[in-house]
Amino acid sequence: MRLFLAINLPAPIRREIEAASEPLKACAPELAWVPESRMHLTLKFLDEQPEERLEAIQAAVADVAGRHRELVMSIGGVGAFPNFRRPRVVWMGVNQDARLELLHHDVELACERIGFEVDGRPFRPHLTLARVRRAPAEEQLRELWRAAKRVDYRGDCIVRSVELMRSETGPGGSTYTPLMSAALRSG
Repeated sequence: MRLFLAINLPAPIRREIEAASEPLKACAPELAWVPESRMHLTLKFLDEQPEERLEAIQAAVADVAGRHRELVMSIGGVGAFPNFRRPRVVWMGVNQDARLELLHHDVELACERIGFEVDGRPFRPHLTLARVRRAPAEEQLRELWRAAKRVDYRGDCIVRSVELMRSETGPGGSTYTPLMSAALRSG
């Protein structure tokens, strides 16, 4: 099973982000735009895992979630990795909140304890809007960059849980299925 840990967004927030992204899609329709239903913040990619590991992963996620309180996640701003001159991913930013960073850190440590490697890259929370398979022409990239600067979306959502997600690829793209939702403490 191909697994990852995520924060799933409420449907109204996903719809708002989808609407705010429309000018970007108009500039570069050939990019692989993420459907609104699959928008999420990835906390950790676990890759292919045998079913026997599922119980240990679920226990680790539940333990981490039980130690963290719900938090507000602020969303806004559009960028690209590594940049708009050579984009591989177009994203919407997530504020680098200390509580979100601590949650990510604790997820990494819990996963390390059950045998996963720690991701050595800095945590850059974001929502993937599109993947770039083939780089558009330079003028189109400039137009996309200008459109990204004009996207004026700011939103907050309450993070109430961490989900263990299964990703299955198919002819219509990936399908994400929640296998477990670990609630954060309220209050």
